Amino acid sequence: MEKQCRKVMVNKAWEISLETEKFNENIENPYEVIIRNKYSHISAGTEMACISDKEDWFTIPGTPGYTAVGEVLEKGSEVEHIENGDIVYTMGPHAEYFKIDTRDRWHGICVKLPDNVNQEYASFTHMAGIAMTSIRKSNIELGDYVLIAGLGVIGNLAAQLAQLQGAEVIALDIVDDRIKVAKECGIVNAINSQEQDPDEAIDKFTNGEGVTTFIDATGLSQVIEKYTNNVASYGEIILLGSPRDEYQSNLTDFLQKIHLLPTSATAKGALEFTYPTHENEFVKHSINRNSKIILNLINDEKIAIEPFYTHKMNPSEAQQAYEGLRDNPNEYMGVVFDWT
Repeated sequence: MEKQCRKVMVNKAWEISLETEKFNENIENPYEVIIRNKYSHISAGTEMACISDKEDWFTIPGTPGYTAVGEVLEKGSEVEHIENGDIVYTMGPHAEYFKIDTRDRWHGICVKLPDNVNQEYASFTHMAGIAMTSIRKSNIELGDYVLIAGLGVIGNLAAQLAQLQGAEVIALDIVDDRIKVAKECGIVNAINSQEQDPDEAIDKFTNGEGVTTFIDATGLSQVIEKYTNNVASYGEIILLGSPRDEYQSNLTDFLQKIHLLPTSATAKGALEFTYPTHENEFVKHSINRNSKIILNLINDEKIAIEPFYTHKMNPSEAQQAYEGLRDNPNEYMGVVFDWT
């Protein structure tokens, strides 16, 4: 059987349209699930790089997107953890209907939502999962001082999760709107690093001790280099944002902070896929387990989504949505396509 399926298409860099094509409704392997999309969230980091033709793994023309909430229409005989009619979180694309292979390393997540969770908020689960990787990779303990640089959605969520871990968090950005949103999310010590001296603020906040963990959510090499100076002895630097742009500096100065005293810091990458996708008996953490935990945190209102959920848009407005994220990122902070 075939039905008509709407999908967002990137035809060339920054040329986006909503197109319709036939969708094959047949289950083609016993591990497959067919989903009817309800809400799909736009990633303002990796996905925007895809739209800009800066990600080798994303092929143009193609359909972007990797975080969606939808209804299970059909499932293969080997899929036992969900049932037809369940509402699930997936790493699905911006398409009205899609299939996922639940064994797949990169897109095989299919987690049933808690019964009462806000389904639109649940579409932010992947962003929180990316942020949670920085917490999993860290050694944050109760009472530690943690610095977060960058208060976009992922940095905001990392700060919220670090606080839930028991840390004292100071968070920096250069945009007042993001500072305001962060405070609405309970990140009390959020400051504009262009209006206040960040070194003085961090020194005061940590009583001169420096931070035990520095999480960079900007992906800007110059920011990473700068705030490494604020890391305490034997502290850690967590790269949550993906560095992409060229930056020239004296690498020796940075490496000495890793190798020599008094800092002797540890640098760690926090790419989500450093953890296995699926749960297994040999590891504690997985992307699937993190997703379940995040959905429960959203359901229990222990992490805030509403302050940065700025736009619910029709998929036909895709061009406007992406341009808004590019040109007005402080207004278009959290954008969700409504497929209902």
